[in-house]
Amino acid sequence: MGATVLGALLVVVAAVVLIPFRGQTSTATDALVLMVPVVAAAWIGGRRSALVTAALATVTLEVEFLPPYGTFKLDLFDDAVALVVFAAVALAVGTLVALEGERRELAERRADKIEALYEQQRSLQQEQERLAAEKRALELIGDYRSALLRSVSHDLRTPLATIRAVTSDLQVGADYDDATRKELLDLVVDETERLDRLVTNLLSLSRIEAGSLEPERQAVALDELLSARVRKLNRLLRDVRVQVDVPFTLPLADADYTLVDQVVTNLLENAARHSPSGGLVRVRARAHEQWIEVAVSDHGPGIDPRERDRIFEPFQRGEGSTSSGVGLAICKAIVEAHGGSIAVRATTVEQPSGATFVFTLPVHR
Repeated sequence: MGATVLGALLVVVAAVVLIPFRGQTSTATDALVLMVPVVAAAWIGGRRSALVTAALATVTLEVEFLPPYGTFKLDLFDDAVALVVFAAVALAVGTLVALEGERRELAERRADKIEALYEQQRSLQQEQERLAAEKRALELIGDYRSALLRSVSHDLRTPLATIRAVTSDLQVGADYDDATRKELLDLVVDETERLDRLVTNLLSLSRIEAGSLEPERQAVALDELLSARVRKLNRLLRDVRVQVDVPFTLPLADADYTLVDQVVTNLLENAARHSPSGGLVRVRARAHEQWIEVAVSDHGPGIDPRERDRIFEPFQRGEGSTSSGVGLAICKAIVEAHGGSIAVRATTVEQPSGATFVFTLPVHR
């Protein structure tokens, strides 16, 4: 309805503009100007508006621009033909323009529908990806839970079985000499310390998985930390030779003392486990610009280069390893929480043997 009214108004405006000049313009010029409202009405309102506007333009042309003016009477045959031709052309042009407008609107609606379907498909795809990610996360949690249960069942039962056997024998009053009794008690202490380290690692792993591992940084003297840790692990390291190589001028590290102590403990336990009896375990620290590099080396069987990245994943054990599979993963998480990095390489280059774990910590400023 609005397009029809607009077409009528345009016809009136065209007539008002042309009437003062109708003695100076030709009928063709008047007809072309009156064709404009028809096209506008057809484009905006469609075929119905085009037909009404074309009829109004035809009447206006006949009454106002074909003599005698102001009447529906035609004096010349040519004027009658011109009027009929104008009416036919106006109807045809209006219809064609209206059809083109309808096709345009149809195309726009189809485009909008396609866009809506595309958005819906993209939303469904995003939802599918989210569900797939949640599924993978749940599967990973399930794998971690299963691996944790296997680790706990194996690594807790072994020392507990040893402690139970020794304490049971001592409880029933088995007749042991002092040397044997001391050896058995030392074995209980060793297994207890082993359990303590395992529980500490498992608790740290739970903090890492929960995203609550936040280092409480302070100035740490690594020479004192490394020497103290070696002394505290003297029972664990009694079958190997330990060499600590830390220069007196080593700068302080910006680190969490307790967490770094746990990293060093895990690496020393790993080195002692894989070193031959009487083998050398070397602990070395050096400063490189803004970082301190700490290396723990052994001369055991070493690690296959293909396994060097995988061993830092939780519950992943190297070939022949009897560890819980969490110690190195915890080391990696702690070191990276300090902004550093950890890697493993062969102890010697010429004849690859043993493993050297190297990690970095920032210098305290």
